[in-house]
Amino acid sequence: MDLTITSPSTNYDPARSVGNEALSSYRERRAIEEFEREERRRANMAEVYASVNSADLRIRAWERAHQLRMPMDPLHPVLEAIAAATQLTLTEVREEQRLRSARRAPGAI
Repeated sequence: MDLTITSPSTNYDPARSVGNEALSSYRERRAIEEFEREERRRANMAEVYASVNSADLRIRAWERAHQLRMPMDPLHPVLEAIAAATQLTLTEVREEQRLRSARRAPGAI
């Protein structure tokens, strides 16, 4: 009959230790991934606001940030939001829209 008394400090479970390390490692990876995503978002938003960038670059940065494409309808209400976010005028946004439409047209150069 074995009457060994174990205390929590001497009751070592290697499987539990490996599980804790894996969880810790997972949390660290997730934190790093979240940090990298946030940095990419910040850099992208800087492009959206950068007045030195062309209207095309600013609108493309807005599209990446929101994972949306600028609508082709010149009266679409989101164009106002794009203009405000990119610090462009609605006229500039619509001009970019027109240029994109021309590039997509058959026979466009």
